[in-house]
Amino acid sequence: MTTTSTPVGEFRLVPVSLPADLPLLTTWMNDPAVDAWWELAGPPSVTEEHLRGQLDGDGASTPYLGLLDGEPTGYFEVYRADLDPLAAHYPARPYDMGIHLLLGPATARGRGLGSALLAALAERILATTPACTRVVAEPDLRNTPSVRAFRNAGFAQAAELDLPAKRAALMIRPRARS
Repeated sequence: MTTTSTPVGEFRLVPVSLPADLPLLTTWMNDPAVDAWWELAGPPSVTEEHLRGQLDGDGASTPYLGLLDGEPTGYFEVYRADLDPLAAHYPARPYDMGIHLLLGPATARGRGLGSALLAALAERILATTPACTRVVAEPDLRNTPSVRAFRNAGFAQAAELDLPAKRAALMIRPRARS
């Protein structure tokens, strides 16, 4: 992804690289505030197994490190929601793209960074993927900061979904109509 100027700084996604990014991502996954939603705390092997599932998978999901002004700020997963098990729980459209996000450093949370980065990423996905008409997300309903971040990034809550591991808010950001 090219660098995108946002109200909070210059944002760029870089594909996760193993083993280089594993120590940082393991540290983030072991933060209790992150683990409450991601449930990936543990030794590096737990984080690596999660990442390998995407890096060695079918290409339907890609893990990225989000850099803000050159500093690692978050972990993002961009995935084909229409090819994901999520598609069985909502009226998926071909080429729906999905986003998962965590802000790594505790100092990055609660400052509006998530909203700004989600908005920039959704705009980028829609600009570079002509077949995609909307970007979706499914944060846990109890994760009110995440739901709020998606709302503030232009996503609307379309439904509540009963997923295998959580009750989720289906958040949708459509392509703007011209």
